[in-house]
Amino acid sequence: MKQRETGFSLLELAVVVVVLSILLGVFLERLTYYQAAVERARFDATLRIYKTALQIRLAELIVERREGEARTLEVENPTRWLSEKPTDYAGNYPERPETGVWYFDVATRELVYVVNSGRGLELASQDSVKQLRFRVKITYQAIPASGRQIQGIGGISLQPSVAYRWS
Repeated sequence: MKQRETGFSLLELAVVVVVLSILLGVFLERLTYYQAAVERARFDATLRIYKTALQIRLAELIVERREGEARTLEVENPTRWLSEKPTDYAGNYPERPETGVWYFDVATRELVYVVNSGRGLELASQDSVKQLRFRVKITYQAIPASGRQIQGIGGISLQPSVAYRWS
């Protein structure tokens, strides 16, 4: 009687390697997808925090009857109005920005997010570094007062300097 050999045949080993390669590929693709989803969620949450802080600051100025100071919101760093700075805020825009970080560009008076992966991000401009830039914009509306129309503050927003779509 012949003794049976144990172990894998070359064909079985090749099948295992192919299956593991496919599983690893799927895992890595999903991992990059979820990393991009986390970056976008974090970006959206931080942007909402900035917008809310600006709206609260404008409301404070209106309540205190200091609407004339509202124009300064368009040139100041919006981070100033947050009770706590975001953990991914790194200060003034440097010569070599890090990815996945917010900055304030003093020269252009813009809030800047330097994109990390940018998966699913479409920008109207193709810079060497993918970044999303925002400017504070105060809107005005005509308000009737004493039989005439005056310009009053209608609201405040954080508008993108370059159009983008993040799907």
